[in-house]
Amino acid sequence: MSIIFGIGTKLRNTFYNRQWLKSKSYPLPVICVGNLAVGGTGKTPHTEYIINLLQAENLYVATLSRGYKRHTKGYIKATSLSTVQEIGDEPWQLKHNHAKLTVAVDEDRCHGIEQLMEEQHPSIEAIILDDAFQHRSVRAGLYILLTDYHRLYSQDMLMPAGRLRESKQGAERAHIVVVTKCPTNLTEADYDSVRTSLHLLPHQQLFFSTITYDEPQPVFKQAKPWPDSINDSYHLLAITGIAHPESMMDYLHTITPHVELISYPDHHDFTHKDLQQILQRFTNLPDNKMIITTQKDAARLQSIAPQLDIILKRNIYTLPIRIQFLRDQQDAFNRNILAYVKQDARR
Repeated sequence: MSIIFGIGTKLRNTFYNRQWLKSKSYPLPVICVGNLAVGGTGKTPHTEYIINLLQAENLYVATLSRGYKRHTKGYIKATSLSTVQEIGDEPWQLKHNHAKLTVAVDEDRCHGIEQLMEEQHPSIEAIILDDAFQHRSVRAGLYILLTDYHRLYSQDMLMPAGRLRESKQGAERAHIVVVTKCPTNLTEADYDSVRTSLHLLPHQQLFFSTITYDEPQPVFKQAKPWPDSINDSYHLLAITGIAHPESMMDYLHTITPHVELISYPDHHDFTHKDLQQILQRFTNLPDNKMIITTQKDAARLQSIAPQLDIILKRNIYTLPIRIQFLRDQQDAFNRNILAYVKQDARR
C-alpha cells in the first residue's frame, strides 16, 4: 500500500514540477509552514512564533489553513465570536491568542489567498499558510519544513507503513528546515548526526527548536489561579487530543511525580461519555488535584462548556507553550523571515 501511495504522490509532484499542473504565485509575501509527516511536529506554535515576529514589525498578518475537522466548508474569516465547529481548533486558538490577527480557513488555498488579498482595511501585508506543504496549487515564497527530532522524515516511511504524506524528496522544496521538539542537552555530535541524516541541499538552512511551557492558565472563569507553588502532594490528570503528548508528560513530571494521562486521537471531539470518564478519573484522585490540557483541547472543551460538570470547570487548566531555538539560532531565524518578507514586499 505504501508503494502504491508513493507512486501516486510522485506522479502528482512530477506534474507540478514540470508545470503540467499549474501553481499560482501571488504579489505579496506567502510563508508556508508544514511537514512531510502527519501531525505532531509543532506547526501551530511555530506559526504563532512567526506571527509574533511579524506583528512586532507592525506588519498586518493573516493566516490561512484548511480548518481541519470543522463542520463548515468554503472560505470563512474568523471573528471573536467564531466557534471551533465553524473554523477548527487550531484557527480558533490562533484567533483567541491574537485578537488583531486575520484568521481565515478555506480548503481551496488559492481561493482563500485571493479573498484575503481583497481585504482593504487595512491591506494584508503577509500571509502564513498553516499546514500547506503538500498544497502545490499555491507557490509560496518561503517554505518552512518541520520535522520531529524523535522521528526525522529521513528515517520515516510513506503511509500506511510510516507517517509520511509524500516521499522524502519533497523536502527539497523547503528553504528552511526546523528540527522540532529537541532535547535541550544535545551535543555537537547530535547536531551533526541530524544534519547528516537529513541530506540537506546547499541552499537549505537548518534550525533546531524545543518546546517550553508557561504557567498553566484557567480554562474557565470558575477555576482559581494556578497555585504559586506545587509539591509532591499534588496530583495531575492530563487530558490530550494531540498526536504526541510525550513532551507535555515529561514536563508535567517535573512538577509532580503524580501524573495520570487520558489520551485521545489528534483533534478529538469530546463526547458525553468522554466527559463522564474524565470526571470519574478526576474524582478518584486524592486531594490537591488539577486537570491539565493543551490549548487545542481547551478550545474544544470551551466549545461544549454547557456539557461540562461544574467540578471540571473549577479544575481545568491549559498549558501554554512557546518555541525556543537552540544553539543561539533565534536571531538568524528571525533575520531569514524578516528579510524574505521585506524583500518580497518590495517586489
